[in-house]
Amino acid sequence: MDEFVGLNPREVVQRVSSSLGCSPTSAQVAAYFDKHDKLRHLRDQFLVPKIADLPPSDVSLVDGTKECIYLVGNSLGLQPKMAQKYLEEELEKWAKMGVHGHTLGSRPWAWAEDNIEGLMANVVGAKSEEVALMNGLTVNLHLLMLAFYKPTAARHKILLENKAFPSDHYAVESQIRLRGFDPQQSMLLLSPRPGEETLRTEDILEVIEKEGDSIAVVMFSGVQYYTGQLFNMTAITEAGQRKGCYVGFDCAHAAGNVELKLHDWGVDFACWCSYKYINSGAGGLAGAFIHKKHKHTIKPALTGWWGHDLKTRFQMSNELELQPGVKGFRLSNQPILLVCPLQASLEVFNMTSMQALRRKSLLLTGYLEYLIQHYYSEDPTRPQKPHVHIMTPSDPQQRGCQLSLSFSIPIRRVFQELERRGVACDMREPSVLRIAPVPLYNSFSDVHRFIETLGAALAAGSQ
Repeated sequence: MDEFVGLNPREVVQRVSSSLGCSPTSAQVAAYFDKHDKLRHLRDQFLVPKIADLPPSDVSLVDGTKECIYLVGNSLGLQPKMAQKYLEEELEKWAKMGVHGHTLGSRPWAWAEDNIEGLMANVVGAKSEEVALMNGLTVNLHLLMLAFYKPTAARHKILLENKAFPSDHYAVESQIRLRGFDPQQSMLLLSPRPGEETLRTEDILEVIEKEGDSIAVVMFSGVQYYTGQLFNMTAITEAGQRKGCYVGFDCAHAAGNVELKLHDWGVDFACWCSYKYINSGAGGLAGAFIHKKHKHTIKPALTGWWGHDLKTRFQMSNELELQPGVKGFRLSNQPILLVCPLQASLEVFNMTSMQALRRKSLLLTGYLEYLIQHYYSEDPTRPQKPHVHIMTPSDPQQRGCQLSLSFSIPIRRVFQELERRGVACDMREPSVLRIAPVPLYNSFSDVHRFIETLGAALAAGSQ
């Protein structure tokens, strides 16, 4: 599909349908896209649940033997097929050689994460030395904030978006209290303009310029979990650092979803979970990033023995030889059973590139947007017809693969009817359905099937 580079998704859909001699909404268009998708083979690396195996499914409504329409990789990615094999290898090693597994085998437990940090660095646009795999996202956020948030009487605020993911909000709140400051005074929460649902980049930059002298840390999402908005991380980083702030990002919904260049952008620090778009399994091993420019200046406030240089770590001298940069932030040995599924997924990412995935994603999500607008836009001539509103920015450069949808009829009923028909998606209170066609394993036919199923769900939900 290289001939369509530079065209917007709407133009691509219309050109393909014209060449096929069919309607732009025809399943033939989806089939054409799938046939010419150079990444379609990657789906074979994952296990897609059957409709009958999803607990809410009603097989009287749909064929239970079909693969489900899995559009919830923004909450939990699919299981890589190699995950079970790698787990079984380590369980067998433990059973057969016990403690010797620490230093033997293809992934010695004592430094297993070292084997895959380079693969993770490729996904987030970092140098291998700038990435550590450890803990969970919120633990890593706390560790990073302890090092980067050094409030003073004059510079004590942390800027974040209002309605940030609750874990981020709580972490920032507690970090401020920990330093003896008042969250009411030190949390600077940025909301959209009245009547708008997403933040304007110029408003973010204006606040940084205006308040920057009192801001210690700018701490934003890469992609906003609720709205699906992709923030301009380059502009935010430049603006914050120009005012003397450290700039960090929670990339939970960005890593594995959009093309990140954490090193090139000069981001000070970042962290992310790995069980959404990076498919490591629920509660999987998380990632942290500290730019190499801070390698010898930013030290961890809390230390553990896994931050000690590997060459002398097991000499147990109790004289800390701290690894420079983010590697020194490690506290404990990594759980090998969490390393295994993460390795399985990162190896799939290594079969392609984030640039290639992003190219597919722009068309895949644009195709979803096109079909929603075609079928389910508000129709003034038919006010009783259920309609769908897309909250996520229409500009493809301001979003990842997720579209956040709101409905003219009660959302819970729509959600339940979709689930009954074999759609795995995600409802967020108070009124949003998050739909994420993941380029790593979702097809254009998945999107077309979803649109057809949504029609049936809206019909049933409005009765």
